[in-house]
Amino acid sequence: MASAPTSHYNSHSLENESFKKTSRDGVNWGLGEAVPRLPGETRITDKEVIYICPFNGPIKGRVYITNYRLYLRSLETDSALILDVPLGVISRIEKMGGATSRGENSYGLDITCKDMRNLRFALKQEGHSRRDMFETLTKYAFPLAHSLPIFAFLNEEKFNVDGWMVYNPFEEYRRQGLPNHHWRITFINKCYELCDTYPPLLVVPFRATDEDLKRVATFRSRNRIPVLSWIHPENKTVIVRCSQPLVGMSGKRNKDDEKYLDVIRETNKQISKLTIYDARPNVNAVANKATGGGYESDDAYHNTELLFLDIHNIHVMRESLKKVKDIVYPNLVLTGAIQVADKVSSGKSSVLVHCSDGWDRTAQLTSLAMLMLDSFYRSIEGFEILVQKEWISFGHKFASRIGHGDKNHADADRSPIFLQFIDCVWQMSKQFPTAFEFNERFLITILDHLYSCRFGTFLYNCESAREKQKVAERTVSLWSLINSNKDAFKNPFYTKEVNRVLYPVASMRHLELWVNYYIRWNPRIKQQPNPVEQRYVELLALRDEYIKRLEELQLANSAKLSDPSTSPSSPSQMLPHVQTHF
Repeated sequence: MASAPTSHYNSHSLENESFKKTSRDGVNWGLGEAVPRLPGETRITDKEVIYICPFNGPIKGRVYITNYRLYLRSLETDSALILDVPLGVISRIEKMGGATSRGENSYGLDITCKDMRNLRFALKQEGHSRRDMFETLTKYAFPLAHSLPIFAFLNEEKFNVDGWMVYNPFEEYRRQGLPNHHWRITFINKCYELCDTYPPLLVVPFRATDEDLKRVATFRSRNRIPVLSWIHPENKTVIVRCSQPLVGMSGKRNKDDEKYLDVIRETNKQISKLTIYDARPNVNAVANKATGGGYESDDAYHNTELLFLDIHNIHVMRESLKKVKDIVYPNLVLTGAIQVADKVSSGKSSVLVHCSDGWDRTAQLTSLAMLMLDSFYRSIEGFEILVQKEWISFGHKFASRIGHGDKNHADADRSPIFLQFIDCVWQMSKQFPTAFEFNERFLITILDHLYSCRFGTFLYNCESAREKQKVAERTVSLWSLINSNKDAFKNPFYTKEVNRVLYPVASMRHLELWVNYYIRWNPRIKQQPNPVEQRYVELLALRDEYIKRLEELQLANSAKLSDPSTSPSSPSQMLPHVQTHF
């Protein structure tokens, strides 16, 4: 049999390290135990299998299944292969071969994962071993179909930081200087009565009453009215987000909606028109009229300028992910976000951003534009707040787009919207290597746990559903894991800058394929860390070591000085001579 390379390639490179340092990631290694376990994780079964490695051929191993993961350990002496796959990552489980299959390793299971892996296991035909493994995996990989809880509700990990405390909308809006004379905080959605996919706290124009908001809501898809996302600290222009107007084929108008957009334009005494960025291609926006949607036409919205950004819908995006080398999509999103950021910063004009329902392409555009405009969001905590605010709080449909615990892999609602946003962030970090406090590992960890179902952070479609399920009380936040070990996620080249606007180059020749994410499972693709970054980290560690030694020597020396019997006879004896490499 062909043997695997000695390097491990498993589900979480982060966790692979943490297994060796059990206290840091909450992973429990029992004495003589073959499988790492989290608190609350229980072992279900194990079987001897042949893993059909796509790179190194068949490898004999033992697969262990818990209520959280599939864990394969090689049984071959010349192979160090380990596969560690959270069950939440699994998209589809299929049986391969039948009772009459005679080819070698032709009978078993074929597993498709959401992180672009395909796992094939060959099993013996006798003893129903395949049926047992298929049923166990199906039960725990798709718990919602079997009336079982998602693992996040069983996870008993404890961290020294509470990640649920990271985002406080009051504090974030206060950081932006809100409320002020032109913008107010409203609790009209406190019980999710105005819009069930919006958060309870919204920032709206001071001149708009709650009654005005109710009338506007009737003319916006899903009642997702225009609300403030971000305000420029100097020129006071704003980024506002919403859903499409319900114009329909008959060209309906709503005076309250038209007036409301004019009020937004006038909040900072803006003379120029309010720029509306519609994320859709023009033809799609026109087609949406047939289903009751539409766009803001010039004849109805006189003081607006409408621009289409030509970003396609979730179905096109889903297909683009199947072409790993296709980086057209990040190009389109980044180009659109650059336009939004430039209009606010250089054009000194407020902007309104929407797509169809305002929870997919809208979130991509607003959050990327805010990342370009506001250096706070480039810190670790700031980025966590940005994700909590623009994605989680404002109702990106994570449950529908990812399919947590759901067996319906062919669901038309599945789409890699959030993954493509993180890809855009990575592209920016490559072009501005000193601008972001976080490193690549931070972004990959977020994506790994987008699927894992280990944390409650990305569960459900909106705040109202999370509140109903008491997610913050019953689950652990991903930010607890990250913020309890921040050093592991820091970019050593980070230089903090205030009010620096980033304008990445979005042309195709300046965008790269994110090899360390998309092709990381191929052991032939060596994931070499940046040698300069590696050396810099080593020097920082060396510096910290010498500072610690110096402090210890100074402490010991002060103790000697306080003891009269060891008083030095000359000044040169008072301080020890410490040699360093610097």
